[in-house]
Amino acid sequence: MPLVRVSIRQGKSVAYRKAILDGIYDAMQSSFEVPKDDRFMVISEHDETNFSYSKDYLGIARSDDLVLIQLTVSNTRGRDKKKALYRAIVQNLSKNPGVRPEDVFINLVEVLPENWSFGHGIAQYVADKE
Repeated sequence: MPLVRVSIRQGKSVAYRKAILDGIYDAMQSSFEVPKDDRFMVISEHDETNFSYSKDYLGIARSDDLVLIQLTVSNTRGRDKKKALYRAIVQNLSKNPGVRPEDVFINLVEVLPENWSFGHGIAQYVADKE
């Protein structure tokens, strides 16, 4: 758990896309207590027509290198852990592949633990509580 979805503009290299996913995963492990091998991530590329965003919402100057990150997570972590995750993601992506902090947009979607099934049609996080 988390399920990570990333959206970027079309045209980035394989290495760039890999660095984004690796940077997010490393941040989740270091600041969000995500276990090793708990990696479920997708990245989608969009052309200009299908990638719309505000260039200056909340006074943040964004560019076409915007990285939209949505993480679906269990609702088990407090505000401090969430803020640490945001900082770690921005720090990692700034280092590699060189995304500007202004171009990292993060959204957490929290769900109950029973809303996950990792296979076999079993809600693994609550299976022994039924």
